Amino acid sequence: MGLEHLQPAKGSSQKRKRVGRGQGSGRGKTATRGQKGQKSRTGYKRKRGFEGGQQPLQRRLPKVGFNSNVEKPHPINVDKVPKILELEEITIETIRNVHKLGKRVTRVKLIGVGVEKIVERIKDPNISYSGQK
Repeated sequence: MGLEHLQPAKGSSQKRKRVGRGQGSGRGKTATRGQKGQKSRTGYKRKRGFEGGQQPLQRRLPKVGFNSNVEKPHPINVDKVPKILELEEITIETIRNVHKLGKRVTRVKLIGVGVEKIVERIKDPNISYSGQK
């Protein structure tokens, strides 16, 4: 078969533009970069999102996204809730009986000066206290 006669359709392919190859090429001197300025220099690379010194859009908008699922313990100052100091056994349920806690609260941290006195009465692993290592 005569494959040597195959040619692309007329007008479907063009020669590569060879930029910066002398004045006679029509694309010499400034090599289609225009005149002076940052964009005409070699090594020019604009940063993603750069807006010419104006504060970029992604920095003007508020941060949105990651929220940790790790629940922080609800702090309770035992100096301000003295009924906790009177409890025989300290669990989340017994704390709920003497102090108002939200339904979603599952972890509590006891803080305040009086905590050292009641450490041995804490029976719930979800209850921590200040000064704990």
